[in-house]
Amino acid sequence: MPTHFRADSIACNENEEDVKREEKMDRKKIMRLRRALSRGVTLVEILIVLAIVGLIAGGIAVYAVPKFQQAQKDSTRNNLKALHAVAEAWRANHANECPTPQRLKDEKELSAASDVNDPWANPYKIQCDDDSTTVYSFGPDKKEGTQDDIRFPETTPRQ
Repeated sequence: MPTHFRADSIACNENEEDVKREEKMDRKKIMRLRRALSRGVTLVEILIVLAIVGLIAGGIAVYAVPKFQQAQKDSTRNNLKALHAVAEAWRANHANECPTPQRLKDEKELSAASDVNDPWANPYKIQCDDDSTTVYSFGPDKKEGTQDDIRFPETTPRQ
């Protein structure tokens, strides 16, 4: 019988040693993890992240900026169409006068929320001839008489 107890005690000692080894390994892992966490983030790691973010932003800008510019032009065309209709109606009631966008707004022909400026912060212009009304914006370059001017109607009737 004593041998039986001896085998049990040897097995028990081996288990205790295994547990101690595992605890020692766990402590080492914990220490390594603590050192890694306390080390913080290096400058190189921050620069790598910033470079990646910059590449993503650049890729988005290449796609988004032309779409935004086209949306500004489309918005201007729609505003010019609406302004043209109001200016034509106003001219029908006011013979030989040409309105300005601000006057149309002041006389409540346009709603108070209407913007009389184009997306580039220039006021819309209304040009009146004997039988036609043309509404236009100077466009993105903000200069009158250049190719990027936006007009409604697109072509002015010849006289």
